[in-house]
Amino acid sequence: MAAVLQTIGAASAALSGGSFPDHSSKLSVSSIHSLPVIRSDARPNLSSIHGSFRAGKLISKAVATKVENSATSAASKPGHELLLFEALREGLEEEMERDPRVCVMGEDVGHYGGSYKVTKDLAPKFGDLRVLDTPIAENSFTGMGIGAAMTGLRPVIEGMNMGFLLLAFNQISDNCGMLHYTSGGQFTIPAVIRGPGGVGRQLGAEHSQRLESYFQSIPGIQMVACSTPYNAKGLMKAAIRSENPVVLFEHVLLYNLKERIPDEEYVLSLEEAEMVRPGEHVTILTYSRMRYHVMQAVKTLVNKGYDPEVIDIRSLKPFDLYTIGNSVKKTHRVLIVEECMRTGGIGASLTAAINENFHDYLDAPIICLSSQDVPTPYAGTLEEWTVVQPPQIVTAVEQLCQ
Repeated sequence: MAAVLQTIGAASAALSGGSFPDHSSKLSVSSIHSLPVIRSDARPNLSSIHGSFRAGKLISKAVATKVENSATSAASKPGHELLLFEALREGLEEEMERDPRVCVMGEDVGHYGGSYKVTKDLAPKFGDLRVLDTPIAENSFTGMGIGAAMTGLRPVIEGMNMGFLLLAFNQISDNCGMLHYTSGGQFTIPAVIRGPGGVGRQLGAEHSQRLESYFQSIPGIQMVACSTPYNAKGLMKAAIRSENPVVLFEHVLLYNLKERIPDEEYVLSLEEAEMVRPGEHVTILTYSRMRYHVMQAVKTLVNKGYDPEVIDIRSLKPFDLYTIGNSVKKTHRVLIVEECMRTGGIGASLTAAINENFHDYLDAPIICLSSQDVPTPYAGTLEEWTVVQPPQIVTAVEQLCQ
């Protein structure tokens, strides 16, 4: 394996001439596809949410449009329109042009362009050694990528589906997360592990897993989840440049989400949440696909006189407790909405962190809406019932603000 990695490194340096250009060229997009509709009209879960809540004053004429945050402001400037998977690819391509140590490995990432086309056209441009097609052996190519990181490369390891990376859990946990510590700091592991996950449309239980709950307990790794083309590109670039191993979660239903992003280069922080909508009455913490279920619920809530604050936490490990804490101190009520499993999920960890750090600021118990602890059914109707839907979010906010 050492010989293979040395060959990759030599080929990378030869392709780039050993230089690190200051500016990156943008990937030209030949076609734009239609944006899928994220299903949100399912019937609400009829199970009640229990608890005693303190009354809150409502704004009678709250407006849906709030002050623009930095992300929406940047996206409104002149730029170019990309789908989320194209934004990921653009960020990856720019980093491969900037740094010859960046390489990609995984199943069908080469000339096929990846199962969701995130690596499309990269193999002809950078060669088969920097965009390496691997056998169907997640434990093997994940271990090889970690070894490549130990030798100085910056691998981006793609799982065709995040559920398949359970086969590489030993490599991700015992090697990727711990080697920097167990080697006494002799090795850094600047690796990115990424791929599609989440509940899709009738993909079945094995292809609908949310591995955030599995990976969050591994010491030594960071976890981020993208939700828009803008933050997908910015987080991809930041993850590649990080000296820490980073797991980047991408939702299978968000790849065709379209947004205008800046032409200028930008890199986002791996440890900052995004203020999606400022508000006064309740803090809603969410991430990934559930961001859009929350924003659909917000339309109804505003019409009913509520003024919710919505935060996309983005950084799943560590949490941005500065942004979250400031919001809790303002609203005094917290609703967490996630697609992860309820038992041992991100919401459970976030609830514990808020109770530990901001308990005195809470006027009501934290409510956490999560997916049900069952294998995701194949039947579409049953699949919807296992995932949080906008009507449930509306009901939870109403009870919190009673």
